[in-house]
Amino acid sequence: MITKPKLEHRGEQPYGAIRTQVSIPFGAVLPPLWGELFTWLGRQGIAPAGAPFIRYLTTDMTKKLDIEVGVPVAAAVPGEERITAGVFLAGRYAVTVYTGPYDGLVEATAQFLAWAEENGVVWQKTSTAEHDELWIARIEFYLTDPAEEPDPEKWQTELAFLVADN
Repeated sequence: MITKPKLEHRGEQPYGAIRTQVSIPFGAVLPPLWGELFTWLGRQGIAPAGAPFIRYLTTDMTKKLDIEVGVPVAAAVPGEERITAGVFLAGRYAVTVYTGPYDGLVEATAQFLAWAEENGVVWQKTSTAEHDELWIARIEFYLTDPAEEPDPEKWQTELAFLVADN
């Protein structure tokens, strides 16, 4: 279901995104948000520098999830109204690739989290009174464009989570 997870160092990566709160399931919400973001980037003359992503800020499934729907860019974007500028921090990331339909991502993530626990990997996250977990960088990169590859069994999604400094 997932490739063998690995730890790798990644440099800082700027991105543009739209932050929103969603309930599960939220798949229908994503295409219009990416459409809005890509339209805005096009008007600014800014090209994507990587695969579109979801950054999970919170993951409490009993509440609305706080997410960013975005795309990496080569240089910082100015942001405007609903478009926010962000930067993935440089650091060690645990990374795996899941191949299959999007409805398998919950199980793939569970396998990835279990691997981390078994291997003593600690995530970089914090908490507040409102949220038990605030992730610094928990990202799903959508490597396959379903418009180009209609077979969901071939879709690839990279999970990249920032590891706490040891």
